[in-house]
Amino acid sequence: MALDHPAKPLAETERTRLLAIAAELGPKMVELAQGLWENPELGYLEEKSSALLAAACEEAGFEVKRGVGGLPTAFLATRKRGEGPVIGFLAEMDALPGFSQDASPRRSPIPDQNKGHACGHHLFGAASLGAGLALATWQDEAGLDGEIRIYGCPAEEGGAGKVFMARAGLFEGLDIALHWHPDDCNTVWQSRSLASINAKVRFHGRTAHAAMSPEKGRSSLHALEAFHHMASLMREVVPQDTHIHYVTLSGGEAPNVIPDFAESHIGVRHPDPGAAAEVFERIEKAAEGAALGTGTRVEVERLGAVHSLLPNSVVGAVMLANMEVLPRITWSNEEYTWAAELQESFEAPPELSQIGRLNPYNYNALGPFSTDVGDVSWLVPTGMLGTATWVPGTRPHTWQAVAAGGMSIGWKGMQAAAEGLAVSGASFLADPALVARAWDEHRAQRGEGYRYKALVGDAEPPFDYQVGKG
Repeated sequence: MALDHPAKPLAETERTRLLAIAAELGPKMVELAQGLWENPELGYLEEKSSALLAAACEEAGFEVKRGVGGLPTAFLATRKRGEGPVIGFLAEMDALPGFSQDASPRRSPIPDQNKGHACGHHLFGAASLGAGLALATWQDEAGLDGEIRIYGCPAEEGGAGKVFMARAGLFEGLDIALHWHPDDCNTVWQSRSLASINAKVRFHGRTAHAAMSPEKGRSSLHALEAFHHMASLMREVVPQDTHIHYVTLSGGEAPNVIPDFAESHIGVRHPDPGAAAEVFERIEKAAEGAALGTGTRVEVERLGAVHSLLPNSVVGAVMLANMEVLPRITWSNEEYTWAAELQESFEAPPELSQIGRLNPYNYNALGPFSTDVGDVSWLVPTGMLGTATWVPGTRPHTWQAVAAGGMSIGWKGMQAAAEGLAVSGASFLADPALVARAWDEHRAQRGEGYRYKALVGDAEPPFDYQVGKG
């Protein structure tokens, strides 16, 4: 699309120096990323990962606060010089259950390990941290005032860590938020996403022998089945673009015993956070109705709820202008051979050469995904880029993503991301007028009188949502 706010990249002299600083930090980023990759930790359980990243920030002279927002593995690292723009980098760190895999182009699980970085958050965290450290060094050399923040963000994968950080006010005073994500190509995007609310719905009944005394029982499974049926019927009478998903987590142990406990995990998605909240309220009413009709009791626990992404064309234009002039990723012959072997596990894989080019700018398209970055984007102008840390054709949440993330292909993409984030952050740090333009657009998009309200309400963080999965 034509950019509403065309931007110029950071001046070549400053850009060259900043890239040199980022290159010096390259080995440190690899060390951190590999530390997380070799010891993958699930959401809200990232004790070693958080400690590694936080310690690296302290070593670089950042002031670090651990356990912020009431989240044991979240941290905020800050480095301030005078009064000026406040630039923040989001650093994720959580792995996924399953996906055990070594750095091999063939499926090769690691013995006695049942989790892995199938979404590349080990690279995500290390590159975001590297960008913040590089920008702080460059800031001192350039004599610019401003503040650099690095946010250690836990539990993106379903735990909505940034939502609880946002609810706690940790993004107050931030001028620009920058983040990235591992990918199989290079891109700058300012797309929209789906707001999402998910919960566990638990029905409590009364057990009884299903043949000898069925009248004594109250079936929690009947309640769950009625609830799921009502949720399915609801799909006809909800706003367009609504998605309702559910699975049964528990429904009894034996057919001759009327179960006294049943559990559903249900989620609602919609591009509009308000519409998602309205549909979820109807879902809760359906659960209450199912309990009433079956003589059972119901409780609803919200696990995670995230806003949709709010794109910002000013931030996107700045990131695009800088990414267009940065060096392209290049692979060695050995890396091409490794990638070609991995691609044998794909059907009709794309060309490997796409790792050396920048894809077309993506603005305001609706993506069929949800992320807790959405909540940050409603609080502060936010921008995102992606780099080729994976072999072309790789999708997130696959063993192929884990494999490439543990070797040089992933590291080179991580380096490119750190460079793009650092140079984009420098553009805003050096030009407060750009920050003001981004905020003008941000306020106009949110509308007059906007007040942020977390879709999780006053729910406590679901610290145990991944316990037992890895």
